[in-house]
Amino acid sequence: MSLRRIDTYLYLTIAMLGLLVLLPTLRWLVNEWWSNDYYSHGLLVPVVSAYFAWRLLPRVERKPSNLGLFLLVAALLVYLVALFQRAFFVASLGMIGIFAGIVWYLLGWAALKRLAFPLAFLVFMVPLPFVEASSLPLSLLTGRISTQVMQALGMDITVQGASVTLPNANLVVGAQCSGLRSIVALFTLVAVFAYVVEGPLISKLLLALSAIPIAILGNIMRVSSLLWVADRWGVDAGFKYYHDYSGIFFFLFAFLCLILLGQILRCRSIRVDLL
Repeated sequence: MSLRRIDTYLYLTIAMLGLLVLLPTLRWLVNEWWSNDYYSHGLLVPVVSAYFAWRLLPRVERKPSNLGLFLLVAALLVYLVALFQRAFFVASLGMIGIFAGIVWYLLGWAALKRLAFPLAFLVFMVPLPFVEASSLPLSLLTGRISTQVMQALGMDITVQGASVTLPNANLVVGAQCSGLRSIVALFTLVAVFAYVVEGPLISKLLLALSAIPIAILGNIMRVSSLLWVADRWGVDAGFKYYHDYSGIFFFLFAFLCLILLGQILRCRSIRVDLL
């Protein structure tokens, strides 16, 4: 048996063992993508990262470095400890660190820097533990501001905590009105947008940071219009029809605002190395 074939079998064996070690965390991630409404986009994140890596790899200078083993071992230790504690969020971040260590070890430091975004973008597939917990206070804030907006426009409406009172109905602003799904999805999209366009670094940072306030503003506009529809045509029209279909339109509106902001910030042309 040739030495090259032995190396191939060795790498395949290591890859299979690595997959077995990562399998519990991968299973947890897939389950979260299917069951967690805030991260239903998570399935697409590895696909986008893989595409960017595929486009960048031909231009990567490959100089393997044993220094990558330090990162690989450290990330593996973090992963195993988190896995033993069933802290899958931390284990998922450790898994991304393992991928970075492998790239550094097999391809070198220059390759790691070149592939920094595809690796870092994988963070968007990991459900953050504080996201769901933030939905209720954000929904209360949204309900309060939306109510004040409609009061300023002359609507007879009051709010107390999560309860909103209209002349024809009493409503409760729930976690689904927080707009958190839009914030998470929009922030993910903006990260991709800021990476693929040409422009000054400060402009890209401003563009990324603006995603959250724009998403919040778009959601306040949505909830305000929902209250108007409920007041004018009844609760069923507002919360059974308009509520279910208005989200996508306000999400697209927020994304178009970000594209317009990108034009203002001189983030206009697409990077040729990613086409």
